[in-house]
Amino acid sequence: MESVSGPAASHQDPAQVERPVLICLLGSFRLCSAGRAVQARGGGKTEALLSCLALGPISGIARAALLDAVWPGSEPVLAGQSLNSLLYSLHKLVGDALGGAPPVLRRDSWYRLNREAGVSTDVEQFHALADAGESRGHEGDTPGAMAAYRRALDLYRGDLCVSTDLSSVMERERLRARYLTLLARLADYYYAAGDYVAGLDHALRLLATDPCREDAHRLVMRCYLRQGQRAQALRQYRLCEQVLRVEFDAPPEPATRALFEQVRLDPGSV
Repeated sequence: MESVSGPAASHQDPAQVERPVLICLLGSFRLCSAGRAVQARGGGKTEALLSCLALGPISGIARAALLDAVWPGSEPVLAGQSLNSLLYSLHKLVGDALGGAPPVLRRDSWYRLNREAGVSTDVEQFHALADAGESRGHEGDTPGAMAAYRRALDLYRGDLCVSTDLSSVMERERLRARYLTLLARLADYYYAAGDYVAGLDHALRLLATDPCREDAHRLVMRCYLRQGQRAQALRQYRLCEQVLRVEFDAPPEPATRALFEQVRLDPGSV
């Protein structure tokens, strides 16, 4: 029988709920309990176990599949004993933060994270904040949307650190694409608001991850120009041109070339 104990699940906006146990998979693996990073026994096996559960179906993962993912090629009985030992040590490590509840629940031969008790992941929180921002944007609450996007970006310390199978690789690319979308939205928002320093910062962060994004290059050019740095805006075009030539052997888009000519010949019209 599955046990669901610990603090009751909150009905708050998921973007606003603080979880007592957080599994971090963006940038590098971390396990946080009550807001502090903790060191789990078992090292790589604990990381593999929690990563597998965090990225697997919310409904859970079958015991056999879990053993095969974390202890591939091991004798099933020994692997099962190792699993039980890891789960016991995890409960001792973070159970107090969950009000005594286990961080991993078992029902028959299926295992899942105890989200009801307060276990969460930075991936889930990132998506929840991005979703909240989109909802607020559709409601016309632009400042609220941007605030949610900023909180989502704070969670994105790097690409998904797990990429051992096709599904995790696809999730890594989905997360990266969403991260870039949020950066672009904030960059556009700040530029439209006349905050060219913040607009430039977000556009440059976008280019640090995807240097081929011409929309970001164009925004960087505009931000430099608005700050009185016309020469830097022109250099940005040359950088864009070089990146595209090396990466794709292709010239910039007509819109990027047209902006360059405007900056070069008639900067006041930009």
